[in-house]
Amino acid sequence: MQPIKTLTRALETLADTDHYLFTLNDLHGATPELGAGAFKALVCRAEKDGILTRFCRGLYLYPKVNYQQGLLLYHAAARLRAGEFTYISLESALSDAGVISQIPINWITLMTSGRSGIISCGAFGHIEYIHTKRRPENLAVHLTYDTRCHLWRASVKLALVDINLTRRSTDLIDMEAAHEFV
Repeated sequence: MQPIKTLTRALETLADTDHYLFTLNDLHGATPELGAGAFKALVCRAEKDGILTRFCRGLYLYPKVNYQQGLLLYHAAARLRAGEFTYISLESALSDAGVISQIPINWITLMTSGRSGIISCGAFGHIEYIHTKRRPENLAVHLTYDTRCHLWRASVKLALVDINLTRRSTDLIDMEAAHEFV
């Protein structure tokens, strides 16, 4: 069977509303017999044919699945840092709680045990990771698992602490609204 058909069948079988983002390792698992060059050509062809959409470096979207577009950046963030302690915080957590007066569009902010950086996801937006040395067991009482986003989420109190520790602007924070949560 042709590699493009093998890949397409694997995606049709594996993809669903929760699993529609695939790393290069995931994709290569469908065609392990291909060498590096042939695999790269296969991914390029899959993009060209509309089977896959490049989300960001190393992560691909299978667009035929009916996924929740508002959660796409969060799901990608979870996939990209699956081996790290990562949680929604800073402006994203405060915006969702109504503590920030402006809602960041196509930009999410997360704290991570991995390195800091901004991942550009083209037209999809940006994922901003800020490094923290704090350990999950020390923050557990301030975190809840958000099943929709597939990530841990900071309480407003923790998000405010994170904003101050990272020396980010507090100009947009509605302190009156913030005090309701603290």
